[in-house]
Amino acid sequence: MTDKDPRTKVTDLIKGIRTAMVTTTTSGGELHSRPLATQDVDFDGDVYFIVERDSSVVTDVAAHPRVNVAYAGDSSWVSLSGTARVLDDHAKLAELWNTFTDAWMQGGPEDPRNVLLHVSAESAEYWDSPGAKVVQLANLVKSKVTGRRVEGDSGTVEL
Repeated sequence: MTDKDPRTKVTDLIKGIRTAMVTTTTSGGELHSRPLATQDVDFDGDVYFIVERDSSVVTDVAAHPRVNVAYAGDSSWVSLSGTARVLDDHAKLAELWNTFTDAWMQGGPEDPRNVLLHVSAESAEYWDSPGAKVVQLANLVKSKVTGRRVEGDSGTVEL
């Protein structure tokens, strides 16, 4: 376990991972995951994505607003559980729009087809393995030799 505040730990882990897998429930009850780029990296329990109004994620959230947002980095993972909603906030959309978004979305922030998907996270779980890949490999070998588990950091945070 770390001495760092758990919310700060989650923030730091998310900031290092650009794309999240957002899982929704379809109208037929199936789980559907898709990659979305996180737009707001100052994590305070709220995460924003820019999506198209006629996309499946918008349809799914309208029927079933409970979602999971999963981040996977080289040596860390975060799973957020929360409630999503679609926002028609043109000022926030313009604020979050960037060159990366421009490469994937058409029409810019003024286009009425582009909206925000706002996820209000209620809890987060995280796992963090120490060090770079070389350190992780060394820890794996050490674990096999000593019979002890690889050391890491994990926790659950209520938001």
